[in-house]
Amino acid sequence: MAKRIDVTDLDIYYGSFKAVEGATLSIEPRSVTAFIGPSGCGKSTMLRALNRMHEVIPGAYVEGKVLLDGEDLYGANVDPVNVRRTIGMVFQRPNPFPTMSIRDNVVAGLRLDGTRRKKAELDEIAERSLRGANLWDEVKDRLHRPGSGLSGGQQQRLCIARAIAVEPQVLLMDEPCSALDPISTLAIEDLIEQLKERFTIVIVTHNMQQAARVSDTTGFFNLSGIGKPGKLVEMAETDVIFSNPTQQATEDYISGRFG
Repeated sequence: MAKRIDVTDLDIYYGSFKAVEGATLSIEPRSVTAFIGPSGCGKSTMLRALNRMHEVIPGAYVEGKVLLDGEDLYGANVDPVNVRRTIGMVFQRPNPFPTMSIRDNVVAGLRLDGTRRKKAELDEIAERSLRGANLWDEVKDRLHRPGSGLSGGQQQRLCIARAIAVEPQVLLMDEPCSALDPISTLAIEDLIEQLKERFTIVIVTHNMQQAARVSDTTGFFNLSGIGKPGKLVEMAETDVIFSNPTQQATEDYISGRFG
């Protein structure tokens, strides 16, 4: 069941440095939301704050609220491990576990929750997840070979299969195509379009054409100078952001005047 995210007055810190200031936004279920903006403006930091990956960095913390269907993800008795299971993440570079087979890569997350499952059940989940990631037909005859033997684009789809195998409600993607060739990029973009029927998806991208192609809503982040915190300048339906933004900074970025 895809879920809605509501962020209110979020400040994100690395020690004493404030990386993002005062972010307030809502992310609709079963939609694709893109974060765009110049390097260093806090968009990947914002993404990692949504599933509590940010606090894995020593000294990193947030102030403010992140609600998932009304539940405060930073509440006192909330287990961050459960948050990361509910809100999955796909990283910039494909990172399959190199010593594991393709099949074992997909079900790796399921082994961490302590539930004992029969081999047949794990096989079924692996197939379902690989089909969901549009990878099954390419790998079904080599499931027991290392995941690291796949091409870059296949490895990224394997990582998506691994993320969806634990049945999250939200999928975060941090520049998932930046290390891929154009054909693999289109395959991932097609996949994102299909996955939004089941998941709430948030993607960080440096590629504005990609944001325009895959997202329903776009948020533009910017910073006023080096060492200053990043801020969400505006957020709206993607076609509005790209054709009729309300802020001059958004217009300047989209038209290529900076960034």
